[in-house]
Amino acid sequence: MEIKQVIVVRTDLKMGKGKLAAQVAHASCEAVFEAMRKKPSWVEQWRLSGQKKIVLKVNTELELKEIYVKARSMGLPASMIADAGLTQLPPGTVTAVGIGPAPSSEIDKITGKLKLL
Repeated sequence: MEIKQVIVVRTDLKMGKGKLAAQVAHASCEAVFEAMRKKPSWVEQWRLSGQKKIVLKVNTELELKEIYVKARSMGLPASMIADAGLTQLPPGTVTAVGIGPAPSSEIDKITGKLKLL
């Protein structure tokens, strides 16, 4: 079973490269923390197999929130990141979602049609 992590980020916000990278990192870390609590065996397998991560894009907050809700409804570890508002974005702006580490086949049911960032 292949295990991976997918991070989905909004492109409509026009974040700078550094800001975007930070939001992706937040989503990745928070999803891993949740997976460590819920599915530690997935985290261990993912860690030992190279920590595969894929970053995908959406264009709206609604798309991002729908992805998060689907992941949660399927029982997958997931995080949704809302920016603190200290730099480029207003406080509470939803920027990214992290899913997994989890089985690739399950994540693909949610994100399989999205484009790479």
